[in-house]
Amino acid sequence: MSDSPREGLAPKRSRRIYLLPNALTTASLFAGFYAIVQAMNQHFEQAAVAVFISMVLDGLDGRVARLTNTQSAFGEQYDSLSDMVAFGVAPAVIVYEWALRGLGKWGWVAAFIYVAGAALRLARFNSNIGVVDRRFFQGLPSPASAALVAGLIWVVTDLRETRWITATGADLAWLAWVITVYAGITMVSNAPFYSFKTFNVRKSVPFMFVLALVLVFALVSSDPPLVLFTLFLVYGVSGYALWAWRWYHRDARSSPPAPSDGA
Repeated sequence: MSDSPREGLAPKRSRRIYLLPNALTTASLFAGFYAIVQAMNQHFEQAAVAVFISMVLDGLDGRVARLTNTQSAFGEQYDSLSDMVAFGVAPAVIVYEWALRGLGKWGWVAAFIYVAGAALRLARFNSNIGVVDRRFFQGLPSPASAALVAGLIWVVTDLRETRWITATGADLAWLAWVITVYAGITMVSNAPFYSFKTFNVRKSVPFMFVLALVLVFALVSSDPPLVLFTLFLVYGVSGYALWAWRWYHRDARSSPPAPSDGA
């Protein structure tokens, strides 16, 4: 029998435990736990920022593992458990404490829909490794869902501090409810969201690309809460837009040609 991996299956991971990528995963887990603690203490801006910090760390651990050739089965499972806390439980707790508590059962139902969506999303992602199109995620990724929920809280609390708005979380409870349920359902949808995994950081790029990257960093630094929330809001609906575009063009190709007026 051949020892080569079967076609369509993910490559076999090492059973070893490596320090560097798992240290980053632990830091991401801690950021998620810290976000929950801050939400319980009514420090919602710090909680939302901690979720975004966890996102950065979560993006680094996998890339560091690939660059240093330290991927492992343990790391994959540990990363998923960390993601469940940081991007599943933490955003649900934060938004519940911030806005949904006053809605009674509707509030905790929305929070549970989000948590269940994150759990199902991560389980499906792990079971589909190596058998799906790497260019697209199936459903909204859990970090992006967390950014959508935490981003709303961050931008509102920031605008309150700058006195642009006076609304509190309780005033925006139903808006938070809609975004929370939307994020939870979209995580388990079949809508395709671009994964950016085909982007090769070692490939040469035109100078204009570097200039555009500088402009993006400048834009984000000008108003991080508003810009990041806007970016993830656009990304959060991009999957459905792409889904509709594919459906429209597939339907157009399958429709019979119009009858000719000629003889």
